[in-house]
Amino acid sequence: MASMEKGLVIDKNETDVLEAKVYSYIDSLEEFIPRANDRNRLSFDLLKSVRGEGDSVFFTIKKNKLEIKNISIEELASRIEEELKKLG
Repeated sequence: MASMEKGLVIDKNETDVLEAKVYSYIDSLEEFIPRANDRNRLSFDLLKSVRGEGDSVFFTIKKNKLEIKNISIEELASRIEEELKKLG
């Protein structure tokens, strides 16, 4: 049976709060990302980035092939990066 290291304890409440903040912020970008499914996919991938497991925000947006309106990919990535810095 594998044993867990004591230093690797993750506070579930803290994780849930961060996840809620990321999903909530991305959901507020409906003006720029009109499809709910696109926003959910992006939130999931960005959450991995915040945790240090994913790609850059710009690359994450590009690889998800989102329908983006009224803003450039570069500007959207910049806005999201700024907000994620505040959240994380």
